[in-house]
Amino acid sequence: MSLDILKDRIPDYAKDLRLNLGTLANDITLTPQQLAGTFVACAIASRNDAVTRETIAHFKDVLSAQALSAAQSAAAIMGMNNIYYRFVHMAGGEYSKMPAQLRMSVIGNPGVDKVDFELWCLAVSAINGCDLCVTSHEKIVREALGSGAVQTAARIAAVVHAVAVTLQSATAQEG
Repeated sequence: MSLDILKDRIPDYAKDLRLNLGTLANDITLTPQQLAGTFVACAIASRNDAVTRETIAHFKDVLSAQALSAAQSAAAIMGMNNIYYRFVHMAGGEYSKMPAQLRMSVIGNPGVDKVDFELWCLAVSAINGCDLCVTSHEKIVREALGSGAVQTAARIAAVVHAVAVTLQSATAQEG
């Protein structure tokens, strides 16, 4: 259990994260694929090598190769889109009427159920703080899976990101 490796590394001052990580890893609100993909996409978006490595290792038996690739694709494409659409939102004006002219075909053909991919995009967008993307993906996920799924994705995003930040800080203090 690779999440146990992460939990063991979380300092006592952040023990709530340890407990939340364990609870969310066993959440039944989402399907196993949805849960695993949300964790993986969030780990990648959190930009911590150890969190990404251990999260992928933990969920490797849950996700098919195609689903793992889709979760990775969600993190990648939202890494681009969240920056672009956050800029459009902040700058305002004519930019919202201009075509993005960015290739993002994976959104139309992610290789998994569209709603699963949307869920992963939502969670990554929450981490990256893109209002337009959160709003867009939240609506799709809520209509398909309900508010509980949306909240679970946001909780996973919050906890995985907090674990990544905490472990980065702890590693920096060790070195």
